[in-house]
Amino acid sequence: MKPIHAPKAPKALGPYSAAVALDQLIFLSGQTPIDPVSGELVNGGISEQTQQCLNNISAVLEAAGSNLDHVIKTTCFLTDMDDFAAFNQVYGSFFTDNKPARSTVAVKALPKKASVEIECIAILDS
Repeated sequence: MKPIHAPKAPKALGPYSAAVALDQLIFLSGQTPIDPVSGELVNGGISEQTQQCLNNISAVLEAAGSNLDHVIKTTCFLTDMDDFAAFNQVYGSFFTDNKPARSTVAVKALPKKASVEIECIAILDS
């Protein structure tokens, strides 16, 4: 198992790695809509937060030697299922050709009072 360090993504909010690689798989920890420069939650609603989560995922995948085209599974957490349609619109703009398997669940709360968190599994770019 190899920890992935992603300098263009936000620092972990706890004692965990942004991602770990094992064989040809990359397991990404959940990414929240934290701006990697300020360390704060991005301004805006679910659309802006979803975009930041996916930008952060892209940064972690890039550091691991992969990209969004190699994502095979995502798990998405929303604090309000009324945001599902707006979330889906932004999410779909990031996964146009490769549509990974996905679960979306409602949760009571997320770190820093975020509205969305996304984790994923990807394969290494070969």
